[in-house]
Amino acid sequence: MAPRRSAAAEVEEPEEETVSLQFDEPLTWRPGKPIPIDQLLKRLDRLSKELSELDQEVVDVKSLVKVSKDLAHHQLLTHKDKGVRAYTACCIVDILKLCAPNAPFTPSQLKDIFHLTITIILPALFDPSHPYNNQHKYVLRSLAEFKSIVLLLDVDGSDSLMVNLFTAIFDGVSGAKSASGEQVAKDVEFTMQELLGALIEESSSLPARVIDAILAQFLRAVAHGANKDRNDHAPIDDNQATLILKEEPEAYQMAKNLCNQYPEKMARFVSQYFSDVILEGTSFAGRPKDHEDSDDEDAPTGPSESDLRELKKSHRLIREIWKAAPQILQNVVPQVDAELSADNASLRQLATETLGDMISGIGAAGPPPRPVLDPAAYPPLKLEDEERFEESRGNILTTPLSSISFPQTHHATFHSFISRKNDKVAAIRATWTTAVGYILSTSAGGIGLSRDDEASLIQGLGEKLSDNDEKVRLAAVRAIELFKFKDVISKLAPGGGVDKEGSILSTLADRCRDRKPAVRVAAMSLLSKLWAVGTGELLAGHEGVTAALSGVPTRILNAFYANDLELNVLLDRVIYECLVPMTYPPIKKKKDASNGKESQSQSQASAPLDGDAIRAQRILLLVKSLDQGAKKAFFAMQARQPQFAQVVDTFLKHCDQYNGGVMDEGADKKTSNLNKSAQYMAQFLPDPVKAKADILKFAKMNDRRSYNLIRYVTGQQHDFKTVHNALKELIKRILAGKDPSVLDALLPLLYRSGCIMFNRSHLSTIMEYSKSDEDGMGAVAHEVLNEISQRNPDLFKAHIGQLCKDLVDQAPTATRENDPVVVETLKACSTYARKYPKDVPMDKEFSQTMINYALYGGPPRAAKYAVNTLLSKKDQKSMVSATDLLKRIMKDWTYGSPFFLNKLTAVCQLEYLAPKVTEDADEEILNMTVQQILLQVRTDELIKLTDWVEDNDLDEEIQAKCLALRILVNRLRSMEDVEEAKEKAKPVWKMLIKLIKEEGELSKGKATPKHHRSRLRLLAAKLMLKLCTQKHFDDLLSAENFNTVALIAQDSVQEVRHAFIRKVQKYLTEGKLRSRYYTIVFLLAFEPVTDFKNRVETWIRSRARHFQENKQPVLEAIMARLLSLLAHHPDYGSEIDELMENARYLMFYITSVGTESNLGLIYKYAERVKQTVDSLDPESGRHRVLSDLAQAAIRKWQEKKGWAFIAYPGKVGLPLGLYAALKSHTEAQEAAEKQYTPDGVDERLEELFRAMDRKKKRKSSDDRHDGQPQAKKAKLPSRPKEPKEPKPPKSASKKPSSTRSKKRPSSKPGKKARADGDDDGVADKDRRRSGRARGGTSYIERDSSEDDEEMLDGVAEWDYFSGSEKGSGDEEGEESEANSESEPEEPKAKKLAKKPAPAKADSGSELSDLESDKEAEAEPEPKKAAAPKKTAKTTAPDSGSELSDLDEAEGGDEKEEKDNDEEEDDDEQSPPPRGKAANGKGKAKAKPKAKAPPAKKAAPAKTRGTRASMRRKQAADDEMDEDED
Repeated sequence: MAPRRSAAAEVEEPEEETVSLQFDEPLTWRPGKPIPIDQLLKRLDRLSKELSELDQEVVDVKSLVKVSKDLAHHQLLTHKDKGVRAYTACCIVDILKLCAPNAPFTPSQLKDIFHLTITIILPALFDPSHPYNNQHKYVLRSLAEFKSIVLLLDVDGSDSLMVNLFTAIFDGVSGAKSASGEQVAKDVEFTMQELLGALIEESSSLPARVIDAILAQFLRAVAHGANKDRNDHAPIDDNQATLILKEEPEAYQMAKNLCNQYPEKMARFVSQYFSDVILEGTSFAGRPKDHEDSDDEDAPTGPSESDLRELKKSHRLIREIWKAAPQILQNVVPQVDAELSADNASLRQLATETLGDMISGIGAAGPPPRPVLDPAAYPPLKLEDEERFEESRGNILTTPLSSISFPQTHHATFHSFISRKNDKVAAIRATWTTAVGYILSTSAGGIGLSRDDEASLIQGLGEKLSDNDEKVRLAAVRAIELFKFKDVISKLAPGGGVDKEGSILSTLADRCRDRKPAVRVAAMSLLSKLWAVGTGELLAGHEGVTAALSGVPTRILNAFYANDLELNVLLDRVIYECLVPMTYPPIKKKKDASNGKESQSQSQASAPLDGDAIRAQRILLLVKSLDQGAKKAFFAMQARQPQFAQVVDTFLKHCDQYNGGVMDEGADKKTSNLNKSAQYMAQFLPDPVKAKADILKFAKMNDRRSYNLIRYVTGQQHDFKTVHNALKELIKRILAGKDPSVLDALLPLLYRSGCIMFNRSHLSTIMEYSKSDEDGMGAVAHEVLNEISQRNPDLFKAHIGQLCKDLVDQAPTATRENDPVVVETLKACSTYARKYPKDVPMDKEFSQTMINYALYGGPPRAAKYAVNTLLSKKDQKSMVSATDLLKRIMKDWTYGSPFFLNKLTAVCQLEYLAPKVTEDADEEILNMTVQQILLQVRTDELIKLTDWVEDNDLDEEIQAKCLALRILVNRLRSMEDVEEAKEKAKPVWKMLIKLIKEEGELSKGKATPKHHRSRLRLLAAKLMLKLCTQKHFDDLLSAENFNTVALIAQDSVQEVRHAFIRKVQKYLTEGKLRSRYYTIVFLLAFEPVTDFKNRVETWIRSRARHFQENKQPVLEAIMARLLSLLAHHPDYGSEIDELMENARYLMFYITSVGTESNLGLIYKYAERVKQTVDSLDPESGRHRVLSDLAQAAIRKWQEKKGWAFIAYPGKVGLPLGLYAALKSHTEAQEAAEKQYTPDGVDERLEELFRAMDRKKKRKSSDDRHDGQPQAKKAKLPSRPKEPKEPKPPKSASKKPSSTRSKKRPSSKPGKKARADGDDDGVADKDRRRSGRARGGTSYIERDSSEDDEEMLDGVAEWDYFSGSEKGSGDEEGEESEANSESEPEEPKAKKLAKKPAPAKADSGSELSDLESDKEAEAEPEPKKAAAPKKTAKTTAPDSGSELSDLDEAEGGDEKEEKDNDEEEDDDEQSPPPRGKAANGKGKAKAKPKAKAPPAKKAAPAKTRGTRASMRRKQAADDEMDEDED
């Protein structure tokens, strides 16, 4: 019933009465009788209030007609009073509300009304202090709430009004503050946005200018940086953090909200907008720019500059819209995708950049600033704290943001973007690479990538690191700079660290040696900063960081071996500015800004930091991270500091004398000295001419304060704080001076001469680590201390007392062992005592301590250092102590007695340093060493079946045998009487040769274990080399025995041949051996270990480069010796296949030594050999066969390189002991014209060259020819072949067993060259003869001595020095012109040979004394302080004076010598006289030898050939075993 009553009531309810407007006062006036303004305002106010109270549902619309007409009158709409206009607008909007949907105005009246509203009322809202601001707000709310604004769409000419409305609102909300300083209220902004939204929603189309206005608001993002490089982001200063935008501009937000509220309509409008712009640009995609010259008017042209500017603007807009409202671009992305396929490269590049930024969420304001990697931050960064360091101080406009995933929403376009990595244009690949860096570093705008997409992008980035264009490689490095440290570890490191070949980090490390400076600078700086930032995690043992970055220092330091001057300067800066910055740790830290920001350098503890200890820890961590080769480079860089300091000190003295050009007397001499100093220092810098000019500019400044500051930097007596402060002040003074560019030359020199890394301030901490082994740094600390003691013992002056005290406290006894690590401290003390014997306290307690270490110290090599220290003063007291030590040793002088190895080690040193003390015990010592040790075999041969055992696993017997051999050799080395030494050397010499010939076997009764034999023959060969550093011993080494020793380079045991070659290289580098020993290294042509062969090959090139620069044809003359060695090689054969094996030796020599300038001289030596008789086997013609083969190989190489052949015009001499002259000129002529090689050699050589090219795949060796262009190809004059004579019968003495040749495969040499030692299917004999790739880069190297000079004509001289002195010159009577035609030139040749070579700057003289197993041998360091004073007649820097403290750099690092070889210390100490007085102390000059009679015919080669074959087979078996393992 209730519903019914309700219905009845509703029916019965009367209609609600309408309400009419009561206002009836006039609002308009007749002309000339205006209504007063105050009265008019009151009327309008009353009308406005009444209208606002009326309800639309009950109002009588007819009652509003009159008022509507008055309000729309121009008298009110254009009234000059602001209040009248404001109240009029309020009344009008109320009438529009009451009369909706039918407005009581004509179209023209509506136009006037909206004109008033848009041009006056709404703009007034942007001044909140306006007196009628409330009325203005009322008008705005009414238009937006009741959507009266949509009436604008029906007005004629509404387009211009809409444009004015949108622009007025956008400009207003983002405009400046009003005069009162007030900003527009947020409610007003939201209402205006609602007003504009109503227009967009109701309109079917918007005017193009309105779309322009909306989209233009997105470009407000680039208002502050539109003219800057997108990658040019200066670091944000802490004090400027408040200037950074925290939110988008108001107009930007309004446009963004409108697009997101009405995505469908805006997508349609925006799509049409960009279609007009992009299609207009892409329509020119295929048209070339030079279309003006084309006859075809319809042919397309490329976009003009103005077109590209417009396109770039539109693409910036697209990026920002994607960041703000990506939904409205759904129809635009395909248009950008189409640009990726455009023919025009500029369009493709623009599209690639745009899509990359869209995927990354980067807007028009550009990318965010690159993350800062501060290598000097302390405490170092922790991964878990990185987010805390990333304060939200970034500009909101540059913060990457993507609300939707681009790869998922536009999958096809994403893959089209990926394909641009292979674009043919390098600039596009570089752009793509940069884009990928941003995508990965921003995680695609924060929304993330799928695992597959991320892996694909990382792989592409890694590929671009190896692109063939430097711009792309540089872009790839820069792209990795975009990653935060955490991202590097989490995104790039999972694919492998720098040590894993093929990983992106490893490829980045490869760029440290890029051929382009910009690439390697960027790569090396980035890697070093990553390592420095990660040191905190490396110390903490974080697995991920360790696996990723622990190998960074090694990869950086290995660049040292590239021997490039620019790279060396870069390396200095990286070490002292990134790896271990001089500003590390920053003790004085800036306070953080008040906004709570935290940087990488966190607030430090209240306790003061020990900066020296922190730096020392970083240094130890750096050294610990290095591998053996990089460690040698690092130590070599530090070892050069004293020499460079002396050079700089000399320069400063010359500057003082020069006095800025004001001199009283000796001006010419002083100026000349200054120029020489500048020239000498400039040779170590990349641009010597500019460097010299800069250095002279500094001298002309005559700034005495700067001179003193440099002395503070280089002085070893100054602590690190003094050095650092002095360097900082010096840099400031120079930069503030007239010529700040001089710093480019001075800074690298100061880094090298300054006492920065190994500073006295760091020693105490390093010594503490050596005792405590904290963080596992004990071994590294000992190694550093040992290096300092050898290279720069002056630093120990303040700590030597503590070192000695530590040794006394830990001294061993017969019942108590010492800590094994103490031996390194003992070694450091020994080295210091050798240089400063007076500073070591040789009191009774310390002497007894040294005796205890000699008798009971462990390991046994402690006895060596103890004896060296004990005898360092060489006074009577030390001899008494040595006598006491020997007596205690002889009390129980039996094999196997307690501490027997210590006794042998001590006796070994006593024999060398105190031979007078051991004279009385000679018989007992010789009996023990020879009869009881060397001739006895106590170990069962079956105990060890391997060929080699590492040092730590050697049994006592082999250690004793090695020490016994050293004792015998040291006895000889300590003798000053040459004749006595030669006489007593005969049995020792015979024993050493027997050990080599018998492969380490001396015993006749019981077989020696294999690993013992390997050690013994290696040591025998090395000891022979050591003896041959003295002339009288070298004279004992006949040519036959030399060949025997040389074959150790092809020993079947890898460790034996490698150690032997390293020793040969070491002595040759130091100038201790004659030039004939260079022949040995060319036997490595078949070395199966590719890496080792490559390093030796690079070393040969560096030596060749050095000799060439010093005008010394040393290696060219080796051709004659190499032919002799090959002629008597046990594997020589005359068959063409066997000759091709010899050709590989020759090619190894020619490719390593030959250049366009010296090829004629090499050819001359090869040609001269053919016209001689073999002195070792006069009946043999092998040397002539090899001569023809060498000449053919030289011709092939010259043709291959396209060089012009320059025939050598002079005459050359040949080694007298190897070759003899023919009996007559007729015989020589016949030999010269006859062809000794079989037919088909040229073709086989061609095949050999092709095989080398296919297998090695290395860079062209033209790189080592100073980059000179190839000369016009010129062929050598061909020689007609003579008919071959019948071959003589082959005897066993001339050719190995025929079974070897039967086993030889009949395949082509090219196929044979495939044998690389790793393939099981390769014949055993080819294992050693594997053609492996070798590094093609040419490296400049250093020489530390006045090197061997091979004579051109006549006999040269070779000077020997005893003890620590080094030899220089050429061999005594070693070479003589074999042909009588060259005899008249002999006196002139002698004169030339004696004349010192002029000193010449070695462009590769940056390297120090390094072991030669690295890619390049070390280069010369500064000779000494007086070096710049040398005149033009001065000889080249002599290693004896230049690198006296670097003599041990190589031998000390070899495993087999590190613990047992006394050479490191012995060679530095000249032994006292032993035996008879020497006849003529000092240099022994060679006399020309008479022509030797024909040598005795060589012994049958059967034994040697069998041994060589056995070595090859053994090497193959060993490698097969390794493969199976």
